[in-house]
Amino acid sequence: MAGTLTNHMEYMDNMERTDSEIMERVLDLAASYDYDSYTKEDVMRALEKENMTIDDFGAVLSTAAVPFLEKMARKAKGLTERYFGNSVSMFTPLYIANYCENHCVYCGFNCMNRIKRGRLSLDEIDSEMRAIAETGLKEILILTGESRIKSDLEYIGAAVKTATRHFSTVGIEIYPLNSEEYGYLKDQGADFVSVYQETYNTDKYGEVHLKGPKRVFPYRFNSQERALKGGMRGVAFGALLGLDDFRKDVFAAGIHAYLVQKKYPHGEISFSTPRIRPFINNSEKRPSDVYERELLQVMLSYRLFMPYAGITISTRENARFRDNVVGLVATKISAGVSTGVGGHGEDEKGDEQFEISDERSVDEVHRMIVSRGLQPVYRDYIRV
Repeated sequence: MAGTLTNHMEYMDNMERTDSEIMERVLDLAASYDYDSYTKEDVMRALEKENMTIDDFGAVLSTAAVPFLEKMARKAKGLTERYFGNSVSMFTPLYIANYCENHCVYCGFNCMNRIKRGRLSLDEIDSEMRAIAETGLKEILILTGESRIKSDLEYIGAAVKTATRHFSTVGIEIYPLNSEEYGYLKDQGADFVSVYQETYNTDKYGEVHLKGPKRVFPYRFNSQERALKGGMRGVAFGALLGLDDFRKDVFAAGIHAYLVQKKYPHGEISFSTPRIRPFINNSEKRPSDVYERELLQVMLSYRLFMPYAGITISTRENARFRDNVVGLVATKISAGVSTGVGGHGEDEKGDEQFEISDERSVDEVHRMIVSRGLQPVYRDYIRV
């Protein structure tokens, strides 16, 4: 197909060019990261430090750190309590459309996958948001498939504006935008932007993104900078674990977030740690080398390196794992989740992006948080 012939490192027309030194530095550091070269002494030395360096982050993420997970967890818990107290924020995602122009081999929404496509009308969006708000939630994450045609900027802006009538915090997880476009959505009421690089291995990136705007690696990489330039309050980072060498991808995502934080100190930084999940027409899509022990090490490493960053645990993971990481490292948890289009107030209008593992309601997750001696937080921001 024609999409496979395009250079995935070159911008397409109408994509804002970002002259940033961060991408080159992240790629250089990730390329030279050898997680098997660290010793137990390196790990112990890193754990004794109050503030970790980039190399210390590499140490706690290394294979040598695996025997130290319990010690890492004790330190991580102390840092989580210091910066976040005993609070755990709750939210839910709302998919308003699942049309997509990209062919990404790991995603159920990819344009070549034969699924039921759908898009909520503005009235349906309002109805879905009312149903979510009735559960008590005050934070929502609005998602679409990556199609500028079916989910244009004005449509997303109208959804964001509708959300501000029901929620105090509005996040978006959509296709990457130019900085002025992020500014437009900020003016409509958006607070946070989530963009995940999927993999920081540029060769692998080209292999798994076969067609569409998402194929352009540098445009996606610089999304968080453009979002902060557009006035967004915060940005989220992450890699899709299991797509490539997860230790190198996590190392790159951590450095990416760290450098963006240094350049934009006003921005709130958070991480997500998604693992590959099965989806419609591909029930075998699972990570082969990222099990719960590895996932825990990833989350602990993020907390130790950037103790002030939020960490979200999604319903890709099972209830037992999610319960065990809240308060330890995770500071935000989703509940009452549907990954199809709609599905909160009415039946889903379009098929799901991936299979979830934890189907508990908002009330059930709330009770779990309380049972662990933690405080569920529904609102941490008041619009004025």
